[in-house]
Amino acid sequence: MLPVGPEALILVALVAFGASLLGGVAGYGTGLILPPILVPLIGAEAVVPVIGLSSLFTNAGRVLAYRPWLDRGTALRIGLAALPGTVLGAWGFSALGGRGAALVIGSTLVVLVPLRRWARRVDWRLGPTGMAAAGAGYGAVVGGTSGSGVILLTILLATGLSGPAVIATDAAISIGLATVKTLTFAAAGALSPGLILLALAIGGAGFPGGFVAKRLALRMGDGAQTAILDGAVSVGGLLLVWQALR
Repeated sequence: MLPVGPEALILVALVAFGASLLGGVAGYGTGLILPPILVPLIGAEAVVPVIGLSSLFTNAGRVLAYRPWLDRGTALRIGLAALPGTVLGAWGFSALGGRGAALVIGSTLVVLVPLRRWARRVDWRLGPTGMAAAGAGYGAVVGGTSGSGVILLTILLATGLSGPAVIATDAAISIGLATVKTLTFAAAGALSPGLILLALAIGGAGFPGGFVAKRLALRMGDGAQTAILDGAVSVGGLLLVWQALR
């Protein structure tokens, strides 16, 4: 049985579609937008498992919508490097790591936008070893948190990807890591049948968002979308800093 009533479910579904639409253009957003709605309804301890399972469907929509731009090699390299940390993070079900960690990560993300633009001007990119190291670090964060997708977005931009290629590759990596998180949470007993049904409802509502977002993104052009991605990284970093200081 669903842990929320019909009115609340409709609200959650609408927010899930809006978050998926934003994520399909900006690269992330679902993990930041849904928690404030879900926490009062199901409790903070259930939010990460529910969003993890629902993200399988929202990210599947993005992969299908942006499939021609998917960089499979980058997705595989970063995804495999992130798997061990994801399992440990999900099993521990930890928070981001405290106020200090949020402040450091947020500040780093804000600084990375101008740094990445400088690197692009001098044609410097994150190589295979750097991708693996960054993926391992991301896995340690994403396993027990929600809303950390901005970190993966930053890593992909640093590899030289841009526009639709970032969205597609981000979604492919996120599917693999979300699968690991979901299996780990299920094994730990953190996903009741009611929470599974709620996650499926959220995922179903968010699935079409990727296709609508693709239409919007392609009208913008690669340069405009990359500018939005940079803006999303900066805003995400500032939000982390604000959460750490408040």
